[in-house]
Amino acid sequence: MKVQSTLLSLIALIVGCLAGTTPEGLEYLAQNRLKPGVIETSSGLQYTVIEEGNKLGASPAKFTKCLVDYEGHTIDGTTFDSSYERGEPITFAPNQVIAGWTEALMMMKEGSKWEVTLPSEIAYGDQSVGDVITPGSVLIFTMELHKIGV
Repeated sequence: MKVQSTLLSLIALIVGCLAGTTPEGLEYLAQNRLKPGVIETSSGLQYTVIEEGNKLGASPAKFTKCLVDYEGHTIDGTTFDSSYERGEPITFAPNQVIAGWTEALMMMKEGSKWEVTLPSEIAYGDQSVGDVITPGSVLIFTMELHKIGV
C-alpha cells in the first residue's frame, strides 16, 4: 500500500511538472498580479482593461463568431503572432481557441480591448508551438473584440 501511494505521488509530481508553468513564468505572474488594474480569475488568467467597450452590451456566447484583433508575445517580449501586423482581424468563436482566450472573450464586451496574461495551463500547456512558444510558457495577448455575431 505504501509503495502504491509513493508511486501515485511520484506520477502526480511528474505530470504536474510536465504540464505546469515554468518557474520564470510563475515569477512573471506573481509580479504582474501586483500591477494596478490587473484582475485575476480563479483559472489564473490575468487581465487589464485597456478600453472598456459597450458596458451595456452582451458578451459573446461560446459558439458565437467574433471579429478580433490580437497580438501575442512571450514574457521576454518576443512577438509570435499579430493580426495587427497582417492588417486583418480574424473571425472565430470562443470555443475554437485556447482556454484562456475562451474565458477572456466570454467576459469581454464589443469594443473592448484587454491585455490578457495566460499561465501555460490555459494556453498551450506542455506543447511547443513554432519556434517561440516552449512548454510551460506564459503568454501575453492584446485582444480587441471588434464585433460579436459576424
